[in-house]
Amino acid sequence: MPENSNPIIETPITLAGKIMEFAGVLLLIAFWVYTLSHFEQLPDIIPTHFRTNGDIDGYGSKWSIIFLPIVGTLMYLGLTVVRYPHKMNYLVTITEANAKKQYLIVISMFRMLKMAIVIVFFLIAFETIQLAMGFPDVLGKWFLLLVTALVMGPVFCYLIIPSKNA
Repeated sequence: MPENSNPIIETPITLAGKIMEFAGVLLLIAFWVYTLSHFEQLPDIIPTHFRTNGDIDGYGSKWSIIFLPIVGTLMYLGLTVVRYPHKMNYLVTITEANAKKQYLIVISMFRMLKMAIVIVFFLIAFETIQLAMGFPDVLGKWFLLLVTALVMGPVFCYLIIPSKNA
């Protein structure tokens, strides 16, 4: 299989990109603050796993709640560091003429995906903390649908938008 021959061009960050990055960092900070500010109030044993219908089917130490912002942060940073749009696969042929536009689309998709991942982990922590503290389940059966939409939304956008902007 031939090596990817997409042109390597500079893709400076746009104002929208700066806003998305700032919003993503704010979400991460809010996620950590929320989790840590509720940590002491949590019982020693908290829900750690849920069925698709929202029922709790696993419990663990309250320390397990700390893994959620850690994993969310690592995933956010991982997607921030991987910034090689010329190495991505595209549905359209990348040329010198369309490369910058296509690269900016895929970079924007990664920014949306980063924020979606942080929101998903934040929602998991929120639900876990709410249930552990005896509050009612807020998202219930809608949780899985919401998570799927948040993660798959940017990916589907990425599949549609580039072909319209070829």
